[in-house]
Parts: sequence; structure tokens; C-alpha cells
Amino acid sequence: MLKLQGIAVSPGVTIGEALVLDSEGFRIPRRFVERSAVDTELARLAHAVAETSREVERNRDAIRTELGEQYAAIFQAHLAMLHDQRLQQELQSAVRDRNWWPEYAVSRTLRRYAKVFQNLDNHISQRAHDIYDIEKSLLRNLLGQRRETLAAVSQPVIVLAHNLTPSETANLDRRFVKGFATELGGPGSHTAIVAEGLGIPAVVGVGPFVADVSGGEPVILDGNQGLIILQPDEETIAQYRLEEESARHTAARLDRLRDLPAETTDGVRIQIMGNIEFPSEVEQCISRGCDGVGLYRTEFLYLTSRLEPTEEDHFEAYSSVVKALGGKPVVIRTLDLGADKMRTETKPEEERNPCLGLRSIRLSLRQLPMFRTQLRAVLRASALGDVRVMFPLVSTIVELRQARMVLADVMEDLAEHGIAFNPKMPVGMMVETPAAAVMLDAFIKEVDFVSVGTNDLIQYTLAVDRGNKEVAELYNACDPAVLRLLRRSLDVAAAAGVPANVCGQMSGSVMFTQLLLGMGLRQLSVPASAIPEVKQVCRSVSVADCRLIAENALAMDGAREVKSYLRDQLRRLPVQTGA
Repeated sequence: MLKLQGIAVSPGVTIGEALVLDSEGFRIPRRFVERSAVDTELARLAHAVAETSREVERNRDAIRTELGEQYAAIFQAHLAMLHDQRLQQELQSAVRDRNWWPEYAVSRTLRRYAKVFQNLDNHISQRAHDIYDIEKSLLRNLLGQRRETLAAVSQPVIVLAHNLTPSETANLDRRFVKGFATELGGPGSHTAIVAEGLGIPAVVGVGPFVADVSGGEPVILDGNQGLIILQPDEETIAQYRLEEESARHTAARLDRLRDLPAETTDGVRIQIMGNIEFPSEVEQCISRGCDGVGLYRTEFLYLTSRLEPTEEDHFEAYSSVVKALGGKPVVIRTLDLGADKMRTETKPEEERNPCLGLRSIRLSLRQLPMFRTQLRAVLRASALGDVRVMFPLVSTIVELRQARMVLADVMEDLAEHGIAFNPKMPVGMMVETPAAAVMLDAFIKEVDFVSVGTNDLIQYTLAVDRGNKEVAELYNACDPAVLRLLRRSLDVAAAAGVPANVCGQMSGSVMFTQLLLGMGLRQLSVPASAIPEVKQVCRSVSVADCRLIAENALAMDGAREVKSYLRDQLRRLPVQTGA
């Protein structure tokens, strides 16, 4: 049994079979072949071995010509391993006698060989890298152009990967993917956000481990503690089975709060809105008793398709959510593509600092036809219910005014063609940069509402890449600088009488609920899975007590001190249910 520590980004525990997705994107599940197909699969394996041999020989000859015999010997060693009689017999036996899929036989057998070398002395252990190289080459030739996507998963698995892009995460089939763990990634990455939205346990930033796992092996994923447990023993499996059962009981208890208001003990009504990534998630929010959707991320339209979405694609996605909410508000955030969310096929020229580059509202204002298409669909949806539009990553007053000018122009065009929309649709902006927080007293005069996006606010305030595991410990929502900018933003909005919301992972964590209420917040936008717990905390506290907690936290000068204090205050709360 091997326990590996990573970064917990989406809560929950799950037990299941591993599906390994390596750094080249190969998906190697445990799969069996029909007896009638064994000869065909053996021939395919032999062809892959022959083609891999030719590739290695070409590399050997090229290196010999360029660098000499000493370096060519590396590839000669690869050839020797590839043609090792014992290895060939094992691979053929796995297919012929065990009916293993050739890809699975290659991955399982060669990784077992690699582990043997890794346990030897340092010099010999380096041979493990040669074996992994051979494995990759064989898999490339076996799979050819038939690389399968994660969307094609058809049985319950836990995905283990070097990394997952937001688009790959968005394509996960929640019926079968029980959770995932990655070698790379940070606590505020968009991959983590998508996982939380999907409601599946996730751990990122584990470090190198994928090469040590074969598809089909048992795995435990602990999204609460940030743990991944490989080859767990029976005692550990039993322990986590009990934890799964306890989580089900807790969920049933919290479900009693669904139809009750999020009202504090001193009678202050709190609005709890849902964050959604996909139209289908609105039903999860409704079933948990949301007051509306406070953040509708629209990037999925781009991340799940190779083609730019049409106006009808947008309208269908928005209108279905508006209709499902039955008059409750929905805040649609315009395109927030760029940096780590951009699809590989549509990325612009490589940027040195993509998080500081062409993204969000900057990209929309640069790509006006794309922006206008989205705004047309949002406006058309506004005729069906309480729709509000919000611009992301606004940093200057000029950006806000330009975005509003484009919106006004689209409104005029729709009116000329007799297309219905709400001409008084509320317009808001996200506060995600220190610039926006500092200048909010100017912005506030030109918007109907604001929403503080804590994920990016933390990143830009602390100069920390939220997707980088190497600086993950510096990405901290408890940092006093972040809290003071957040407090300032809420104070400015309150003084102007403009509604304010907080979205992002901070609002979905019950550790921060009392702090946010104490800062004056009366609306939180959280993932569907967090709605019951946040509502429970709201019903267990008084605003007066929350104000004192906020004052104490804001007086502290260290993130560790703040975090310890907030955790202690959360533990002191009585449990409120609907009973």
C-alpha cells in the first residue's frame, strides 16, 4: 500500500479501479478480448513490436551518424529489451492465455519490469526510464490514430493522469468517472474548479506517480485530505467504505434543509446561489434549494467543441437554464477563455505570461464578432426570465465602457429586427484584480451589481500562479492582503447601494461563511454540492457574532493565524437541521 499526498481541490472519497492517462494522453483501461479475436490481436501486437523496432533502429542510426557509437548504444539497448525473448513470451501469453487487450498487456507488463529496475541500485534503476520509453513507443504504434478520449469511458473508474486540461475535465462522463488525481495542478486551477462543479472528488499536484500504476489496479481517492492510496489493503478499504457510508448519511441529513431559507438566528435572510459550468447542473442546484444561479460559466461551449459555438448553441444553453429556474435569477458571465482554459486547437500565439495576457474581457473586446454572438444569445434569453450579464476580469473603466457599448449596439440591432429581449437587463462586473478592487468606487457608478471572483483575486494579489503546484502553499485565501481587498470591495458596494456577491472556491468553503457574512455579504454563489453545508452554517449563526469574527480575522497579520482562527470558529458551531 502506498499513500501519496496531493492538494485537495474537490471533496469526497471514492474507491475504484484506476484508469491511467499518461503524459502523452494514452488511456489504458483493463480490457479483455474475445477468444475469437485473439489471433488478430496477437498479429496486431507483433506488428507494433516490428514497427517500434524500425523506429528505434532509425533513431540509433541517426544518433550514430551525428554523435557517435557511444550515444547510439542507448538505442541498441532499447532494441535488446524490445526483442528480449522472455518479454515477448510474457506479452504473447497475456493476450493468448489471459485474453488481455494488447495495449493493457504492454502497459501492465512493462511497468512491472520498470518497478523491478527502480528497486535496484541507482545506476541500474535508470534502466526503468528506458522501459517506459519502450512502453510509450509500443502504445503509440498499437493505438495509432485510435487514441480514445475520456468521454468514451464506459465503466466506473478513477482517472489518474499527468495533467488534465479544463476541456478534458469538462468532457468527463460523471456516470463513470468517480474522481481523478493528477501529478500537476494547483488549488485554484480551472481544472479544479470544473471538478468541483462536476461534484466528483479530485486531488491535484501529487507529483510523479502515474508511471507506477497500471490500469485496473484498486485505488482510493480522498478528496477531503488530498490523498491517493495505491494498492490499498483490506483494512484501509473497509475504513473508507465506512467513510463513504457516513458521507451518505450526512448528505441525507443536509437534504432536510432544501426547502428552508438560509436565515441567520437573528433573522437576516441570506441568498445562496449556485455556480454552474453546464446547463445540466442547474437541476442539482434546484434540488438543493438554491435561490438562483449566481455564476453561469459559459466556457464549456468552447471547451467541449472543436468549432466556435453559434448563436443558437449559446441560446439553447442559456434558455434551458432560465426556464428551469422558473423566474429565479441567473447571472451569465461572458466568455472567460484564455490562459489555461483555451483549447489547444484555438490557442493564439504562445504568450510568455498567459494569465496576464489576452484573456476574458480583453479577448472578447479583441474578437468582437465572437463577443457579439454571445451577447445576442444572452439578450434573447433575457426575454424568458430574470437574466443578468456579467463581464469578467475588468481592470480599467475603459474596458467596462467598451463592453457596455458593444452590448448597447447589439441591443439596438435586436430591436431593429423585432427580436424580444429585456432592455433593462442588469449589467455587472467581476472584481478579480487589485486594480478593480482599488478603483471600485469609480466602477460602481456604471454597473448594477458586482461579484468578487476570489480565485483570480488571490492569484493576482499574491502574484501566485494558481495552477502551479510548486507555489501552491502561497495561494492562500486567508492572506490578510486578500481579505482587506475583499472587505474594501464589499464596503464600496454597500455604500453605493449596489448588490454584491462573492463567487469562487472561497465562498463554497464553510470555513469562510461566517467571515463573509461578518463583512456584510448577503449573497453567496457556491457549487451545487456546497449549497446544503453553506445553508446549514447560515442557519446556525447570528450576523452579530459573524461581525465580531470578521473584525478579529481582519486584525490578524498572518494567513496561518487567520486559517486556524476560522477553523476553530467553525468547530464551535451547533449543527442545525430541518428537523
